[in-house]
Amino acid sequence: MNLQELIQTLDLTLLTNSKDFGQIVPTGGYCADLLSCVMAGAGHQAIWVTLQSHANIVAVAALLDLSAIIITEDAQPDTETINKANEEGITLLSIKKKSYEVCGLLWQAGLHE
Repeated sequence: MNLQELIQTLDLTLLTNSKDFGQIVPTGGYCADLLSCVMAGAGHQAIWVTLQSHANIVAVAALLDLSAIIITEDAQPDTETINKANEEGITLLSIKKKSYEVCGLLWQAGLHE
């Protein structure tokens, strides 16, 4: 399933610039709020599910070349974080649901890694 299909299926809100999400195919998912855990455990091109919304998430996503970050519980990054994500080419998405529920929805959608 590509990122465009996941955005539509989960009804995610795009916080950063649009791109051809149909060409982005996430390799899996990772859910954590501790940055060091994400750096140790998230796979290349994975989707990261987190409640964190500060600028450091962009640095971690860029370092790992993640396909997107889903920020849960309607937490909203500030303008500086969104601008940095756009500069780095990192897609930030938002959803009101809790991280646990989002992970279940990603699994249901076929993202099993």
